[in-house]
Amino acid sequence: MSPTLVRRCRAPLALGVAIALSLPWAAMAQTAGTAGESAREQQLEQRVDQLEQELAQLKAMIQAQKQQAASQPAPAAGTQNVVAAPATNTGKPVFSSAPGLSVALHGFISASAFSQNKSFVYGNGQNAEYPSSTSTNGTLSGVDVRNTRFWLDFSGAQLAGDWTGGGRIEMDFFGGYNGTGAYAQQQPIPRLRQAYMDLVNPDSGSTIRIGQQWDLLFPLDNVTASLSHIAFPLGFGTGMIGWRYPGVVWMQDLNHGGGGVQWRLDVGAFEGSWNGPDAAVNNINYLTAGNVGFRPQVEARLHAQGSDWLAYVVAHYSTVDLRGVSGTVATPVQSNVKSVGYEVGGQWKPGPWVFRANAYTGKGLGEVFGDLSQFGDIKDTGGYLQAGYNFTPNWNLSAVYASSKPNKDDVIRWMGNGSTGLLRSRQTGMDLTYAAGNYELGVEWLYGWLDSTTNGVDTKTTSGNQVSLSALYHF
Repeated sequence: MSPTLVRRCRAPLALGVAIALSLPWAAMAQTAGTAGESAREQQLEQRVDQLEQELAQLKAMIQAQKQQAASQPAPAAGTQNVVAAPATNTGKPVFSSAPGLSVALHGFISASAFSQNKSFVYGNGQNAEYPSSTSTNGTLSGVDVRNTRFWLDFSGAQLAGDWTGGGRIEMDFFGGYNGTGAYAQQQPIPRLRQAYMDLVNPDSGSTIRIGQQWDLLFPLDNVTASLSHIAFPLGFGTGMIGWRYPGVVWMQDLNHGGGGVQWRLDVGAFEGSWNGPDAAVNNINYLTAGNVGFRPQVEARLHAQGSDWLAYVVAHYSTVDLRGVSGTVATPVQSNVKSVGYEVGGQWKPGPWVFRANAYTGKGLGEVFGDLSQFGDIKDTGGYLQAGYNFTPNWNLSAVYASSKPNKDDVIRWMGNGSTGLLRSRQTGMDLTYAAGNYELGVEWLYGWLDSTTNGVDTKTTSGNQVSLSALYHF
C-alpha cells in the first residue's frame, strides 16, 4: 500500500471519528433533559467506538502490509520476480470473511511453448534445470501451463494487545498428472506450495510465521528472473538451494522505525528431510531419516536492505540418523550425517541495471536441493549470477550463469547409497522480456551441461538446450 493511499484511507476515517465525537455534545446542548437524548447518545457513542475500532484495524493492516512488502523483492521493470510472491494487487480486498478480516485472491496464468533436445532434471518444460545424465539426443516439444498459480492472502485478524494476524494459502499445478492415459498430460494436479499464518506486532517490528513456507536458505527476494522457470527458477538445484517445509520463523526488525539501511534477523526451525534410509517407506508418512527423533533443520538469516540494494547471510544446520525409525537399517557408509551450510548473496539496481548474485558452501545439503540432489556426507559449493538491463520500462534483457560442484571423492564414496554419480552441473541462459500492465511476454534460451560418472573412474559430459516462448497474466 502506497503512502498516498494510506493517507487517503486515514483522512476520511479520522474526519469521521472527529465528527462522530462532536455529535454527542451538540445533541446534549439541543435536547438536554429529554428521554430521547440518552438513546441518541448511546447510539452515537457506539458508532464512535465502532469507528475507532475500524481505524485501529486499518492501521494494523497497513503496518502488516508494509512489513510484508519489505520482505518481498522489488521486481525490475519488465522482469517480474514471481517465484515466491508475485506482484500483488494493492487495491481493495476481494472480499471479507468476517468484520475486520480481509481476504484477497491473487495469482497468475502462465503458458510456455518449449522445444528441447535432451531430457532434463527435474522434469521437462517449465521445471527443466540441467540435462539428465542418462538422456540421449532427441527432440521434445510441448506447451506447459503448470507454473499457473493462485493464492489467498488473509489480513486484519486481531490476536491480543498490539498483535495482529494474517496468512497465506498458495498452490500451483506441479503435483503430477491425472493418470497415464493419452489425455493425462493436459490434466495437471494442483500442488500445495505454502500454507502459513502470521502473527505481526507492528509496534515492535516482530513477525512470527507458522506453517509450510520457504526455508531461510532459499533466496526469496533475490530469485533469478524468468517467465519460463518460475516455480523451478533458473539455477535451482544448480547454484540455488532451499525448499519449502512446515516450520516456524521469527522475523525481527533490528532498527524498526529508523531510517537508513533496514536490518532484519530471521531465525527458523523446519521439518527434517532426507532420502531414505528405507526405500520401502521413503518419504511416506514422515518415515525419513530427517525426522528420526524429531531432528529439525535450524537456520538463521541476517538481512540488510537499502534503497537500491539488498544483502543477506544465512547459516543452516541439522543432523540425520541414517539408521531409520527402528534404528536397525543397515548403514554401509556411516550411521549419521551432519548437514551444514553457509550462504551469502545480494542484489544491486544501479539505474537500468539489475544484478543478482548468490553463493553457498557446505556438506550434506541434499535435503535442501544441494549436492545436485544427492544424499550423503557430500561437500558442495555453488552459486549463480544474473545481470539484467532495462532498455525501456517495458523491455528487459537478462543473462544468468549458475554452477554446483559436489566433491568428487564424496560423490564416488556414496554412490549407490544416496549418490547417483553427478559431479558438476553448469547452467547458462538468456531472457528477453516485454511487460505491459498485467501482461508479460518473453523468449528464453537455456543451456546446461553435466559431468557424471557411473563407475567412479570414467567421466562423461551431457549437454542440452531448451528454447521457450512464454506468456504471463497477473490477476
